[in-house]
Amino acid sequence: MKHPSSREFFAYWNGKRGDARAPDRSDIEPGAVRALLGDIFVLSCDASAGHPFRLAGTRLCALFGRDLKDRSFSALFKGESRGEIEEILAAVAEDMRPAVAGLTSTTPRAARVHLELLLLPLNMRAYAPISMTGLLAPFEADAGGLGKLELTSYRYVHQGEKIISRTLRKLAIARGLMVYEGLR
Repeated sequence: MKHPSSREFFAYWNGKRGDARAPDRSDIEPGAVRALLGDIFVLSCDASAGHPFRLAGTRLCALFGRDLKDRSFSALFKGESRGEIEEILAAVAEDMRPAVAGLTSTTPRAARVHLELLLLPLNMRAYAPISMTGLLAPFEADAGGLGKLELTSYRYVHQGEKIISRTLRKLAIARGLMVYEGLR
């Protein structure tokens, strides 16, 4: 992680999760990350609706020049990046794997802006809707009125535990004879 805000929020999230794969949503105390609240968001894990914002910080809304609550997160991305971010969101939600991504966008004056996106899962509970949290922070100070986002890089943050990938889980529930090249 390159952005100091991402590192700080990840350290807080990681401390709250303890030995669990992710902390409960109720474990995240806004006062403890007060300086970061403007960049923090919470997404609903509703892929069919594009993972809408349940909560979006004020600096985040200012980056796009509008309130983001109830708007699709994946709709902020253009073209191929939209499909890629939806796949990353699915991995964060289903596999509970934190992810960090590099993004770019342009301002109305055609200036290029670089941003860092941190996506963190929240523990699933039967009585609560599935959600994830994250942080989106620009590296340039004068970013605002951003256009569509473009994904430039991403990686999953290793947590030191065995994770069964979504592909292997899908294979485990497959019925009948199936041939998959490249799997041993």
